[in-house]
Amino acid sequence: MSESTGLRARKKERTRDAIGDAAVSLFLEHGFDRVSVNDIAAAADISKPTLFRYFPTKEDLVLHRFADHQGEAARVVRDRGSGIKPVTALHQHFRAGLDRHDPVTGLNDHPEVVAFHRLVFTTPSLAGRLTQYQLEDEEALADALGEGVQARLRAAQVLAVQRVLARTNWQRIADGRAAHDVHPEAVADADLAFSQLR
Repeated sequence: MSESTGLRARKKERTRDAIGDAAVSLFLEHGFDRVSVNDIAAAADISKPTLFRYFPTKEDLVLHRFADHQGEAARVVRDRGSGIKPVTALHQHFRAGLDRHDPVTGLNDHPEVVAFHRLVFTTPSLAGRLTQYQLEDEEALADALGEGVQARLRAAQVLAVQRVLARTNWQRIADGRAAHDVHPEAVADADLAFSQLR
């Protein structure tokens, strides 16, 4: 990659981040349905067509934050060490996320993270789009697990478990508890859930 190509890619990424950050700030302040794409374009100081080059839908302006985790379960399975079973690798990965208070596990009490999750979970169009992301993850994980209906069933079970665990953790945090205090319960829940998957 040439230096100018790398510079161009970094500039595009910075622009994308700035647009996404402006959108999420507006959504958190006013609500998803009360903010127009024109409002976001104005806040980011870009045109509406430019915005749509970076984000095809209004929902993607919020859910791009999940993009870093897109296909993560499949990567964990593909990259696991020799002799480690897929469910064991996924369990270890989820537990490590709990220890880091990774927002994707629901165990993060930063006020902006809690507000962001509330926005996603209580806005029907965002929840619907998130379901599409989850279905794509399920397909990728099934491919990493093998072929046939058994791989698809296992992928659906694993991702359902992770979703329920994360939502339970988030609800505890949303109810006013600190992530540090919830951590032991979250770990126990994850251990129980993954042992049932095995």
